[in-house]
Amino acid sequence: MAMQGLLPVLAMVILQLGYTGMNTTSKLAMEYSNMKPLVLVAYRQIFATVVMVPFAYFLERKTRPKITMSVLFQIFLCSLTGITGNQVLFFVGLEMSSLTIAVALTNILPAVTFILAAIFRQETVGIKRITGQAKVIGTLLCVGGAMFLTFYDGPIIHVGESKIHWKYGSNSGDHSSHNQSNSVLGSLIVIASTISWAVWYIIQAKVSNLYPAHYTSTLLMCFMGSIQCAVIGACVNHHNSDWSLNPPLRLVASLYAGICTALAVFLTSWTIQRKGALYVSIFSPLLLVLVAFAGWALLHEKIYVGTVVGSFLIVLGLYAVLWGKDKETKTKTEGISVVTPLKITEGSSDLELQVPKDSGSNKELIANVEHNGTIKSNKDEEKTWA
Repeated sequence: MAMQGLLPVLAMVILQLGYTGMNTTSKLAMEYSNMKPLVLVAYRQIFATVVMVPFAYFLERKTRPKITMSVLFQIFLCSLTGITGNQVLFFVGLEMSSLTIAVALTNILPAVTFILAAIFRQETVGIKRITGQAKVIGTLLCVGGAMFLTFYDGPIIHVGESKIHWKYGSNSGDHSSHNQSNSVLGSLIVIASTISWAVWYIIQAKVSNLYPAHYTSTLLMCFMGSIQCAVIGACVNHHNSDWSLNPPLRLVASLYAGICTALAVFLTSWTIQRKGALYVSIFSPLLLVLVAFAGWALLHEKIYVGTVVGSFLIVLGLYAVLWGKDKETKTKTEGISVVTPLKITEGSSDLELQVPKDSGSNKELIANVEHNGTIKSNKDEEKTWA
């Protein structure tokens, strides 16, 4: 049981490590090999689709549920918001701003997701309870720490020089091509991408409940996203040289991003089904800490006091939200008789409704748990959950 509880945490840490490498290689490809952001996103989705095909075919060949038009439409919305909208906007913004600013701005994701999840009733705020206060304060600490880390430098912390020496690290700090106005516009575009990302989290939570074949849904999202991105990219970048994967840095960045995308969508979908949208999004500030380390080790960037203080606030906020979510889940579980589980067709994935075994209608009742405490049976009868 303890190991199962650690699996979602491990999945999210692996995800942020993958994002660190992807953001770094993508920024290098756009700056040093003049790769267009729309082309990079298109290749990223094509490679991700290829990677997911064998997983979806072999692992879910016998267990794959039937795909209805409703499920297919929601997967299309996921590809439109989480892949095309989020990634196209992010890479365009990343090209126009610095890597640190772009990554830092994605840390408004927990706040945006928390607000949207509350609006769509996938998360309860519960501000009068200590668990709700912990979630709100933790989210604010994460966002505040991210902003502090990015926009305040302070004195340099002398931790020694990195032993990794390569051509990209020698002059990366002087190779930025963006100016003041482009940086502001790029930041606004990254913010728009984060809003699209938060919408994807909300939709994906429903898809995970309605269609639990994660490899297949990931494959379909990547395939739809690759078509959308290729069409947009072809409309903007007309020259054959724009689509060339030479020099090799372009190929490395595209292939790495494709593998990372396939892994990220699956891990995120898997974790959302078990822990909910807020649990996933609260791990995004961890990416800032990893980017700061990668910048020091690979790009020879200096570490400042602001980096350490901001990182501390992020970690503090992270554990505050996780504590609030954990206590909230335990409180709900303790208030329910653990006997025979019912199949839940809709509702929060954080709670499994259960009723006493001696109830004669257990086998026929298909529960739909609503936020007002009402259960609807398949005969449209309403019963109040005490």
